Amino acid sequence: MILVFMEKREGKIKKSSLEALAEASRRAEELGQEAAAVVMASELGDESSLKAQGARKIYWLKGEIFDSYSPEIYAHNLSELIKELKPEAVFFAATAMGRDLSPRLAAKLCVSLASDCTQIMVFDGALVFVRPVYAGKALLTLKLKTKPVMATLRPNIFPLREIKQEELPSAIEIIEKEISGAYSGAAARVVEIVKEEGAELDVTEAEVVISGGRGMKAAENFNLLRELSALIPRSAVGASRAAVDSGWIGHQHQVGQTGKTVCPNLYLAFGISGSIQHLAGMSSSKVIVAINKDPEAPIFKVADLGVVGDLFQIIPHLKEELKKALAE
Repeated sequence: MILVFMEKREGKIKKSSLEALAEASRRAEELGQEAAAVVMASELGDESSLKAQGARKIYWLKGEIFDSYSPEIYAHNLSELIKELKPEAVFFAATAMGRDLSPRLAAKLCVSLASDCTQIMVFDGALVFVRPVYAGKALLTLKLKTKPVMATLRPNIFPLREIKQEELPSAIEIIEKEISGAYSGAAARVVEIVKEEGAELDVTEAEVVISGGRGMKAAENFNLLRELSALIPRSAVGASRAAVDSGWIGHQHQVGQTGKTVCPNLYLAFGISGSIQHLAGMSSSKVIVAINKDPEAPIFKVADLGVVGDLFQIIPHLKEELKKALAE
């Protein structure tokens, strides 16, 4: 089987984990295997979403101890489960938790890890992974020798399965597991998650990212981007490193090599010149629209649509057109 770790936040399974499960089910079908989900929580949650994305079994590590993330406790219990099940592969979403947990687990199991994958294929009966390297300038193709093969999958790259209700299997097997030998060592634990006021969606999970750079000129001008984001469903505000370093917006919004990697359907770049470091975090966006006063700005080389002009004049017109379009 291909086993997929399902990350939960506020009692709900994250969309990025469902994307990883959907891809696992597609590759499992090619291999003549099945996809299975592992949930670590006191409450299982909505099993229908797991079934819709191709899970044929759910392994439920049940307990209140799993309701707050602890890297040591999670890695210990997952490694014990994997040793018992012996899956062909283990997938994670390349979220903050997935990037923290997967290398710990790979070290425990003495196996290799393909991180931040953007494509997975089956070749000669084995999984092959593709991931960007050198700030996205090249693609590395990997075939891992160790078993189980482990990988993290970049969010917003792999599509969810679209299956009609009548095509879903009538039942899904839920297997409650108890791990013998509880973890007894020192363990860190997430005790609180403090959200930015008004923040609803992380840039890595947004379908539309509206980013600002040095051209925004001041912290208060990012309110213009927040107003745009409020009009567009499943959108989030991003920023370049220059804007973050200037103290205009928090680091959690930073897109780039030293920030977050995003792959939205639409990336709007306002006043961003397009340094190599920034392009590394957003160049895989499906559509890139750049707005900049400098016609020679490097970002225009990767943009699908470029607008040369003053963003402070363009944004009000864009807001009005969005309101008209969304009202229809």
